[in-house]
Amino acid sequence: MVSSIGVDFKSKDIIVDNKKVKLQLWDTAGHERFRTITTSYYRGAHGIAIVFDLSDRQTFEHVERWLEEINKYAKENVMRFLIGNKSDLVDKREVNYEEVRVLANKLNIYYVETSAKNNINRSDFFRVATKDYLDKYDFQKDKETKGLSLDSKKLIVEKNSGGCCKF
Repeated sequence: MVSSIGVDFKSKDIIVDNKKVKLQLWDTAGHERFRTITTSYYRGAHGIAIVFDLSDRQTFEHVERWLEEINKYAKENVMRFLIGNKSDLVDKREVNYEEVRVLANKLNIYYVETSAKNNINRSDFFRVATKDYLDKYDFQKDKETKGLSLDSKKLIVEKNSGGCCKF
């Protein structure tokens, strides 16, 4: 498995409640030297997952700092997730489940352990997180704040006004 350097982008289609959903995934490196780059990606995000390495305590110790960054730069209603990766490295584990569970409860954040190498809980995480988002997100409010309605009753075509349409 190759570590992220800077920012990596992937697109993933999944099925949730018999609907095809296209996810855009921005993998931002957690290294300090990329911090100024990655915070700009928070603004447009609907969900942010903080991933730490279960076999590297230092990555876990940075979780609260990353959450502070999210609180500072992301939208107020962005969904937050905490992922402990490399659960397959049982003998090298430096962070135990219970201490992460305590932190997740304190921060009121969803937590899951995964293994990218063995594909454990990855697909399940994306499905659960997407379903949770779709259940909570107010699409009507978002549509209204964009200033453009696709409702045909609100579209007024003006004749002889020199223009085409008014919204």
